[in-house]
Amino acid sequence: MNHPAMVALGIVAVVVGGTLAFALSSVRRFTMDPQQYIVGGRSFGTIFLWVLMAGEIYTSFTFLGLAGWAYGMGAPTYYVLAYGPIGYLIGYFTLPRIWRIAKARGLLTGADFFADRYASPTLGLFTGCVHFVLLVPYVTLQLSGLQTLLRIAGYGAIDATAAVGGAFVAIALFTFFAGLRGTAWASIVKDAFVLGGVVFAGIAIPLQFFGSPAAMIDQVLRAHPHWLTLAPGTAPHGAVWYASTVLLTAIGYFMGPQSFNAAYSSRSENTLRRNAMYLPIYNVMLTLVFFAGLAALLVAPGLSGPAVDQSFLLVVQRYYPPWVLGCIAAAGSLAALIPATALLLAAAGVFTKNVLGTFGIATSDASRTLATRVLVVVVALLALILWIVFPSTLVGLLLVYYNGITQFAPAVVAALFWRRVTLWGAASGLLAGLLLVIVLSAGNVPLLGLNAGFVALAVNAVTLVAVSLCTPRRALQNEGPP
Repeated sequence: MNHPAMVALGIVAVVVGGTLAFALSSVRRFTMDPQQYIVGGRSFGTIFLWVLMAGEIYTSFTFLGLAGWAYGMGAPTYYVLAYGPIGYLIGYFTLPRIWRIAKARGLLTGADFFADRYASPTLGLFTGCVHFVLLVPYVTLQLSGLQTLLRIAGYGAIDATAAVGGAFVAIALFTFFAGLRGTAWASIVKDAFVLGGVVFAGIAIPLQFFGSPAAMIDQVLRAHPHWLTLAPGTAPHGAVWYASTVLLTAIGYFMGPQSFNAAYSSRSENTLRRNAMYLPIYNVMLTLVFFAGLAALLVAPGLSGPAVDQSFLLVVQRYYPPWVLGCIAAAGSLAALIPATALLLAAAGVFTKNVLGTFGIATSDASRTLATRVLVVVVALLALILWIVFPSTLVGLLLVYYNGITQFAPAVVAALFWRRVTLWGAASGLLAGLLLVIVLSAGNVPLLGLNAGFVALAVNAVTLVAVSLCTPRRALQNEGPP
């Protein structure tokens, strides 16, 4: 291995290893029963919850995929900057209500919410299976980002695929022992490194090559006059696609099982409200990564396909010393690995509680904790296999996840705010939405520019309302004043 690769990869190894060791040492005194292991003992305050939720949201996609889309697509990337604030607003009103129900009913997973509110273990089982299936490609997204980081940090001198496998084994073992509290502690270090990395990428690179971000944007507009303008109407990735994708991803922002776990871990309802107010601060980072992608478009043109995700890292590799690349790659590696711990834990927890538990397997605290830990390793292996067999761009993987997970939103909102909803209505809407998003996505059906997931979501909501109005109503669990 050449000297630059040793320097860069050595920094990555020290930072990642040190972060995991720090987090493990911070959770040694806690006994890992299911409540502590899966939802952190429902004790996280504002700062802890803030870094945990940001750690789940701002992943390797933030570090690489956003820059890649700015490089390869231009204006459609605006959707990433827009959906977060809308999602936080929705979370401000919904997450405290979800927490209140979870606290009163002892819920541990997102699927528990559906099983409890609709008094249907079968719906909980179905939800648990779908959550599990959707989380695997989301974990795979982190692997794709990690491979890009290690390949570039290694200057082509290492087998990045083998390195990713080794790193993911380490992160699976970390999750096995540390649980959600360990993820939160590791997120503190991760967020500090990612902040430094994106400030460098979005400010230092434009300053060095163009004098200022404004001068860089002027050059982008001269070289690519329409790059920062959305195509009108129903054109591919045009204004209609943009609006529907922003709404889809905002509505689905907190619908993932890992978000339910994070919400359950909160100390109080007000902690969740404060968290929703503070999370938009992280959107500043997204703007800086967008700038990094635009800078790479001018400095390192000619990339296409999945290679666009490498864009700004290639600029760092070519024009900066190895220690700088190592620090940037270390930040990106943490942005891939630490969110993966929350995803692994959510997938394992929901399968243990709502699939195995429904069939009477692993129902005691000790057996449930052990089963969840074993399934963490199983999910990691499944994600590795999917990543090797079906490589894709980071944004493509993210949209697959959001198209599916957002279909749970109508049933969640109805359970919180509409007392006329029925089990049959919620189940019919969810099934219609999931089947339609599969058909539309697989068949590449033209939809007048609309995002396929958004069309499915609209059909889902209409079906829920229509079927609920036509079927007998049964009182929801824990029903009372919101």
